[in-house]
Amino acid sequence: DTQIKIRGFRIEPTEIETVLTTHPHITQATLVHDVHLTAYVVATPGSALSPAALRGWLRERLPEHMVPAQFAVLDRLPLTPNGKIDKRALPAVDAPLTTTGRQPRTELEEIVRTLISEVLDSPAPLSIDDGFFEHGGHSLLAARLTNRISTTLGVTLTLRDVFQHPTPATLARRIADCSGRPALTPLTRAASRPELLPLSFAQQRLWLVAGLSGGGSAYNVPMAVRLEGELDVAALRAAFGDVVARHEPLRTRFATVDGTPCQLVAPADEAPWFEVRSVTPETLDAELLAAAGHCFDLAGELPLRVTLLRSGASRYTLLVLLHHIATDGQSLRPLFADLSLAYAARLTGTAPDPAPLPVDYADYALWQRAALQGPALEEQLGYWKTALEGLPEELGLIHDRPRPPVAGQRGGVVRLDFGAELHERVRELARAERCTPFMVLQAALAATLTRLGAGTDIPLGSPVAGRSDEALSELVGFFVNTLVLRTDTSGNPAFRDLLRRVRTADLDAFAHQDAPFDLVLEAVNPVRSLARHPLFQVCLALESGPAAGPELAGVRAGAAEPLATGAVKFDLEFLLRADEDSGLTGAVLYSADLYEHGTVERIVAMLRRTLEQVVAAPELPLSEIELLGEAERRQVLEEWTGTRRDIGEHTLADRFEEQARLRPEARAVVFEGREVSYGELNERANRLARHLAEAGLRRGDLAGILLDRG
Repeated sequence: DTQIKIRGFRIEPTEIETVLTTHPHITQATLVHDVHLTAYVVATPGSALSPAALRGWLRERLPEHMVPAQFAVLDRLPLTPNGKIDKRALPAVDAPLTTTGRQPRTELEEIVRTLISEVLDSPAPLSIDDGFFEHGGHSLLAARLTNRISTTLGVTLTLRDVFQHPTPATLARRIADCSGRPALTPLTRAASRPELLPLSFAQQRLWLVAGLSGGGSAYNVPMAVRLEGELDVAALRAAFGDVVARHEPLRTRFATVDGTPCQLVAPADEAPWFEVRSVTPETLDAELLAAAGHCFDLAGELPLRVTLLRSGASRYTLLVLLHHIATDGQSLRPLFADLSLAYAARLTGTAPDPAPLPVDYADYALWQRAALQGPALEEQLGYWKTALEGLPEELGLIHDRPRPPVAGQRGGVVRLDFGAELHERVRELARAERCTPFMVLQAALAATLTRLGAGTDIPLGSPVAGRSDEALSELVGFFVNTLVLRTDTSGNPAFRDLLRRVRTADLDAFAHQDAPFDLVLEAVNPVRSLARHPLFQVCLALESGPAAGPELAGVRAGAAEPLATGAVKFDLEFLLRADEDSGLTGAVLYSADLYEHGTVERIVAMLRRTLEQVVAAPELPLSEIELLGEAERRQVLEEWTGTRRDIGEHTLADRFEEQARLRPEARAVVFEGREVSYGELNERANRLARHLAEAGLRRGDLAGILLDRG
């Protein structure tokens, strides 16, 4: 009568309890079945038992389906008054399947993790390093997983694939390998370096942009960290020197030799620019912005500047200013982690001794130049030429002002905070539709732009991490590539259908993310203009998790906050962050040459309203999404309508013809000194109407008419 059934298997809990009590360090054991099978054990005094060790020990003695998904080690088991185990008094095991492993780095990893969590009925998301079988998976569920992957991604896997690649990270790589694309050669440390180190493709793009724009601060990455406590400034200065010595991009200059740009890596003992200044609280923000607006000389100085502003007793603001050519979003975590370790070592008067990096950035640049050629590159570029064929020269979104002949960098910022509740509903919709939160946001933004008149072919630029090899995960450097994600909103689809279009298009795009943006640009060869960014003018980026920041011993340090310097790269750039605590937040950078601040605020409000509606009703067609708020709707329908007057049942055409009949000689139109009467205008209109009717046009047909202005 104690038998339970889990995913088709009948299990006798006492069998598992008996095996557990044979463990040399377990004195008591009991099992509870809710959503998952949970084992509670009492260990012998002084012994250390971990859930992972228990799981491995049981797996050697029991079938996979009898191994509990969750373990709890207690000092004692609660008892009822008559001495039996009181299972109702056992403590809950909070979020047992959540680990401290890595979060998804690509959309494919996010989808695979979602599918695995769904099949396992996991109460909390797994990391990409969590094993399928360690969290309750077995052969029947593995078969179900392969079916879900086939339905969602169109890739056929076998049970052996799941057993050999049991984590989301390894299974995502297996899925990518099954796509039939030519594989890139593995990244390894270069045996020797040439005399001239080439730039990576991403670095070369920024080097060219810097040359065309004459510098500027649009590609600055300024991060401000608030510090409070007894800061050892000398130790901090030395720690930054240690970080620069460890990560070559932070001590690299970019020069031209015989017309070819190359990397000049400075010696490891070259210290970065480090300045300490005292400021008042009132002038702090202005000082930060002034320092963040520094224009880097890429050939003459290191791409890192550190400014420490002291604004009171034990109160500091640390500005870490990097040029984008030496860093990206995923570089900030290893940068601040290494800084924290180095500071702790310097406080004790010693140098840090971190584990050596498997490769350096120069190895990556050499590998990229060698690997991206031949069939591998041809296949990638062939995809992009097809995917971007016929792309509009410019997004049709209306601006507040005409586009200037040469794009400027003057911009502004609108902060956004969509909150935790909307963020959670976005995640729920993503899970239900087997896609990612980014895809939901992309579809919502495309729908909003379409409703604002941008057309039904919406290209959005989006950065991807570009760290496909594990060896790159702990490096500071510029690995980001930019993809053009094309969204087809035609046909007034339901949002759920639009989301499926986005998922299909994005997965294809992400499968071809190795092709550098500049090579894609050359292959697609759009009409070029200095007035706008090529291929796309609106960018969307989503970062997950809390912002990175240093942990300095004896000092309270906040997270690194990006500063808006007033410089922009695109017409609109949506920089969003999704975090468990704060929800969906971020900022929209906009070109002040094109938009007023209030216009961008309205676009942000419309995006929020779109998200709120589609997460509540994914079947809603795009035409039924209400973009206007109550106040705006009232303004359009009531305040702007002017004096109301009953005009009866007559149409405008009826009233025009009546005027032509009653006063055919009256003046109807005046243009550059010429006049047309009502009678003549009516005759011209009727002549045009007969011509269109003879051409086969009928009421309700859609037609475009081109006439000279006159």
